[in-house]
Amino acid sequence: MGGCTSKEKKDKTTDNGTTGEAEGNKTDTMVDAATLEKLEAGYAKLAASDSKSLLKKFLTKEVFDALKTKKTPSFGSSLLDCVQSGFENHDSGVGIYAPDAESYSVFSDLFDPIIEDYHTGFKKTDKHPPRNFGDVDTFGNLDPTGEFVISTRVRCGRSMEGYPFNPCLTEAQYKEMEGKVSTTLSGLEGELKGKFYPLTGMDKAVQQQLIDDHFLFKEGDRFLQAANACRFWPSGRGIYHNDAKTFLVWCNEEDHLRIISMQMGGDLGQVYRRLTTAVNEIEKRIPFSHHDRLGFLTFCPTNLGTTIRASVHIKVPKLAANKARLEEVAGKYNLQVRGTRGEHTEAEGGVYDISNKRRMGLTEYDAVKEMYDGISELIKIEKSL
Repeated sequence: MGGCTSKEKKDKTTDNGTTGEAEGNKTDTMVDAATLEKLEAGYAKLAASDSKSLLKKFLTKEVFDALKTKKTPSFGSSLLDCVQSGFENHDSGVGIYAPDAESYSVFSDLFDPIIEDYHTGFKKTDKHPPRNFGDVDTFGNLDPTGEFVISTRVRCGRSMEGYPFNPCLTEAQYKEMEGKVSTTLSGLEGELKGKFYPLTGMDKAVQQQLIDDHFLFKEGDRFLQAANACRFWPSGRGIYHNDAKTFLVWCNEEDHLRIISMQMGGDLGQVYRRLTTAVNEIEKRIPFSHHDRLGFLTFCPTNLGTTIRASVHIKVPKLAANKARLEEVAGKYNLQVRGTRGEHTEAEGGVYDISNKRRMGLTEYDAVKEMYDGISELIKIEKSL
């Protein structure tokens, strides 16, 4: 599929009988006829569809024609590698992924407007602020009486410097990364101390326990499958959790690292403090992929900048009786409302997953504060109804 199905590809230039460095390089940066054909067919289908995706909105004929023959220099990723998930799933909300860090620059004519739309006005002239976790002690418990908030979770995504994203990784790279991650995490102390479980050869009982705890990610997300992000499964994938099961790290699911802090109840302060400590500890040992303008880089453009998603599972039955009203209030505070089990799911027993939507153009602290202020307001409204 597209350019980066294997690392070897980029070293082979088509021999078209010409000599000279420039000609060789030119061939290497051009997509092949089969890829072009898939792009043209996929584009025509998307254009004719009633898809509401951001991909359809911003992949105009002009942008498509300008980008369809380009490839990224290091890993040879094509436009097809970026858009194949959205071409296949017309019900995608976004429909685009970055197969490697360079894609954000090479295909910026498409990524930039999508980023601006999703991240509420983060324009291509804007620059993401430097990392700042702020004063973690300013957040308290959102729901001290335990009436509304069932659980609280803050997570961020990180990519390891020097590696491409999922679709371009070789099996050897997956394994090498898993080794680095597992070694790093086994050095964590105190509250973060725990155990790394590789997916390869995982004991069935352990696997079932991790699924029951809602910890384990599963293969088979069709959006990721279509983006070519599940190759060599389960090689190089694993999960780490601390003894109290309040801190976990996913290795090579959608992103190289998903760092997650969570617990029952509404004590956002505790959850955020734990995440901050963990990120700082891991970063001392593993350098993360960072971009001057876009902040921390990951596979999905919805998850750039701070990459922070702070969320609660919350019951607001009165507000939720009028879904439009719930959405309206949430929108006012830049919050995103999802079903109980996250994206593309329904609310079970009136429980919603509500999180900050903006991850870019603001600091980590401000992203979490938007969620804190918004949820406080939702609870206030729910009490008054």
